[in-house]
Amino acid sequence: MDDGYRNTNLYQGGRAGNQVSDDYRYQDGNYEGYAPNDGYYRGGDEPAHEEDAQSDVTEGHDEDDEVYEGEYQGIPHPDDIKEKQKQRAPAVADEYRDRADLMAERMEDEEQLAHQYENIIEECGHGRFQWTLFFVLGLALMADGVEVFVVGFVLPSAEKDMCLSSSNKGMLGLIVYLGMMVGAVMLGGLADKLGRKQCLIISLAINAAFAFLSSFVQGYGFFLFCRLISGLGIGGSLPIVFAYFSEFLSREKRGEHLSWLCMFWMIGGIFASAMAWSIIPHYGWGFSMGTKYHFHSWRVFVLVCSLPCIASLVALKFMPESPRFLLEIGKHDEAWMILKQVHDTNMRAKGEPERVFTVSYIKTPKQIDEFIEIQSSTGTWYQRWLVRITTTFKQVWDNVLYCLTAQYRMNTLMLAVVWFTMALSYYGLIVWFPDMIRYFQEEAYESRVKIFDEEEVSHFTFNFTLENQIHRNGEYRNDKFIGMKFKEVRFEDSLFEECYFEDVTSSETFFENCTIISTVFYNTDLYEHKFINCRLINSTFMKEKEGCHLDFEEDNDFLIYLVSFLGSLSVLPGNIISALLMDKIGRIKMIGGSMLISAVCCFFLFFGNSESAMIGWQCLFCGASIAAWNALDVITVELYPTDKRATAFGILNGLCKFGAILGNSIFSSFVGITKVVPILLASSALVGGGLLALRLPETRDQVLM
Repeated sequence: MDDGYRNTNLYQGGRAGNQVSDDYRYQDGNYEGYAPNDGYYRGGDEPAHEEDAQSDVTEGHDEDDEVYEGEYQGIPHPDDIKEKQKQRAPAVADEYRDRADLMAERMEDEEQLAHQYENIIEECGHGRFQWTLFFVLGLALMADGVEVFVVGFVLPSAEKDMCLSSSNKGMLGLIVYLGMMVGAVMLGGLADKLGRKQCLIISLAINAAFAFLSSFVQGYGFFLFCRLISGLGIGGSLPIVFAYFSEFLSREKRGEHLSWLCMFWMIGGIFASAMAWSIIPHYGWGFSMGTKYHFHSWRVFVLVCSLPCIASLVALKFMPESPRFLLEIGKHDEAWMILKQVHDTNMRAKGEPERVFTVSYIKTPKQIDEFIEIQSSTGTWYQRWLVRITTTFKQVWDNVLYCLTAQYRMNTLMLAVVWFTMALSYYGLIVWFPDMIRYFQEEAYESRVKIFDEEEVSHFTFNFTLENQIHRNGEYRNDKFIGMKFKEVRFEDSLFEECYFEDVTSSETFFENCTIISTVFYNTDLYEHKFINCRLINSTFMKEKEGCHLDFEEDNDFLIYLVSFLGSLSVLPGNIISALLMDKIGRIKMIGGSMLISAVCCFFLFFGNSESAMIGWQCLFCGASIAAWNALDVITVELYPTDKRATAFGILNGLCKFGAILGNSIFSSFVGITKVVPILLASSALVGGGLLALRLPETRDQVLM
């Protein structure tokens, strides 16, 4: 390019032409005493008298005040020309270079950055900063664990409070996983473009806002929508949390401390179980506004469960962005300042504040992505935002496709199968265990039913609760049923004549083939569908109860909370073991071994014929499988480069939630029918996924690319 600038035919005129010729003679380094600008230091080969001569000439003269002669003739200064050359040369070169060459150069830069960054993190040390971030991100992970349990705990109360049918209950149970699936893919992808911290704040804010709102809405449709969006928010937090934390950890600490971080999911389950146990049974913990608005205790529980998310959201405001992400997008100075902050924080905590951060320059990869930006004078504001959003989502989609390129295709497909089989079996059994326990409870309850045949009652006032009874061929004349409750009561082939029902509440109560003559029903919830093949003669229904009513506290609900509490607590040994051994035996052996041991535990479920046996096998299964979950989180973070890490984690976690939806639907449909299908399906999935996991590459000695 220098030759092009030497064309003096562009400048006509004696003095101007000579000046330009002289100027470019400086650039070639031919002028004595002028150091060539090639970036290298050169020793003093010039004679000493030249230095003395220049010193005599320039004594008392300030070079900054020197007026360049050509300035008045429109001729640029040589220094300005050289600066423009430096700026233009790479841009022109990149414009005509093949994209494959640019990508190869970027990959080379990323490899250099990976090793340099590893050394920098080791210099920063592991201390107060990482532990602070550990607890902040742990609260976000705790919120994810809480979200999984919330709907299952409130469903028994919400179904009466919002008049839920069986199909509505099933949809409410699955809607959270659907939101998590979408959120993981969408927000995980955005985290690789907008930043870890920013996207995590968005994710937690969405979850906190809609979880809080869901505790107040009354209708089923609005509640369903709020839980869907709440799940979308918290689903996006999981891939971001692990990508974010891993980028502050050195290779020697990464596996262990990511496993310790997984313990917060367990703490979330314990927190949700304890809060449900202590809040939901207290039906009086609420208030009502008229006859339409009711805020019962289960809504208080939903409100309390949003606290971990809110706490993490507030604390995250005081944490920095991931410096590794900033380096990937070319923000060197910001990344350096954050790494210095990490170093200084840890050194002060260790009592070594005098330790100096020795890093002065960090390699930044070549920037290839072209961001489209419309000037403020062009188009309207929504057109500018539309272009920005479209460009961002196109880049996210390109990242998704990149995970399926030849370099990562096999790893992505194998990880997808392992994530899916693990989720299908784990989430399916997690729902199946409580359903089986309820089934055993219902069987035991039905075995205690009391049967009354051919009883005759007249001129009697019933003002107490009837529960778990069957009345056949009875006759009731001039009787009063006032302020009472029916629970699991059936009247078959019975006669009611001139009876009076007032302020009656019922649950699972039916009249079959009964004859009801001259009877008045006032302020009851004995609706038409509760009279099956009955003859109603001169009977009157007045002021029927509206809506649904939370009439009975389930005596055995506490057992469900206890089961979830023990299931969450049982993973503690597995968490500790996986954290201590993750960097010793490796990720692959941890996944394969844990899944195969969990498959063996599934076969023991054939012997679970009682509530206590099912609780025991559930605890054993959860404790054995948690190590596989932890290792999956670690290896997914380590297999992908920084600019694709959250995207890949989001895709795989979204597939995991899809497996959870299938597992919930399939396993729950076999409750009370057979145990063979769920057990064989879960164990087969675990064996297949475990064996496939053994073919994944080991990453414990790998730097974070």
